[in-house]
Amino acid sequence: MADSAITILNRMLGNIDSSYDKTDGSFFYDLNTPISIELNSAYKLVETILARRNVETATDDDLTAVCDEMGITRHPATYSSGSVVIKGITGATITQGDLVASGLINYEFMDNAVIPEGGEITVAVQSKVLGAVGNVPVGAIKSFPKTLTGISEVTNPAPTTGGYDEESDDNLKERYYIKVRTPATSGNKYQYISWAREVISVGSAKCFPLWAGNGTVKVVIADSNKRGATQGLIDNTFNYIESVRPIGATVTVISAIEKPCNITANVTLASGQTMESVKNQFTDTVTTYLKSVAFNTTYISIAQVGNLLLDTGIVDYTNLKINGAGSPVTLTEEEIAVIGSVTLGVI
Repeated sequence: MADSAITILNRMLGNIDSSYDKTDGSFFYDLNTPISIELNSAYKLVETILARRNVETATDDDLTAVCDEMGITRHPATYSSGSVVIKGITGATITQGDLVASGLINYEFMDNAVIPEGGEITVAVQSKVLGAVGNVPVGAIKSFPKTLTGISEVTNPAPTTGGYDEESDDNLKERYYIKVRTPATSGNKYQYISWAREVISVGSAKCFPLWAGNGTVKVVIADSNKRGATQGLIDNTFNYIESVRPIGATVTVISAIEKPCNITANVTLASGQTMESVKNQFTDTVTTYLKSVAFNTTYISIAQVGNLLLDTGIVDYTNLKINGAGSPVTLTEEEIAVIGSVTLGVI
């Protein structure tokens, strides 16, 4: 931390012969005071510049720039996509770019189409907004921002997928440290992990060399939301690794296996809290915690989950269980824990 202006001033006055008057209001005091203030500002600026260029303390665009120098590019946000079933009058036209919606999230048709006899057709759609917010469950797309002539109904028979937020600072730093701290050379396991993490929307990866004999490599990936990877993300990762790996390796890429954590407990609410607000906060907190330990732990501590519950507006809890048991949830090397159902009752 930069010295204060008064500290700098005292140090400067200390370099002046004591035979001169250096008290407040003297010539030397008044001469050096504005200089000390400017030096303090300069020192603070230097500290800021150093912090912005240090990967440990840099954030946002500054962190992006530091990582770019190492050839590590922040993963951009992506659009969610899927398909919808459109019902309407035979012969009604569907125009590329027209919109359907799930709440406030709009999705555009990716193709032109005409409703055939039978009054129903499946059309590809893509979200108009970037990020995970565009990933919605079955049946969520059910409205039209504006009336489309001859079209009466829309629904999505499968979830929309592939929407990922821009890579977080923490995830980007993790990839930076993987590159600079692990010996990723000659196609060893660290290099396969690094290659997998270079693929847009891959959030975590593990590598298992020789898993099915000599020359075989298995890479297990989770997406940037720390959930199981879609087939499209698996294919993208496989194709990228195939383009850079050493000759002779047989590579298999699979998704991490999701292990849901279904949590039940009885709680005593703190004054002013509601069960809904506690449940929502607890769900968000546990989700964040599970993301932070994905691929980095072999079990989920029930004591840790209990601590998270105590931080969400309650006085006490009893009968805390995960998946029906009051014991830790164990994970295999290919599993990641994800939030399941959360059921809270009153003590």
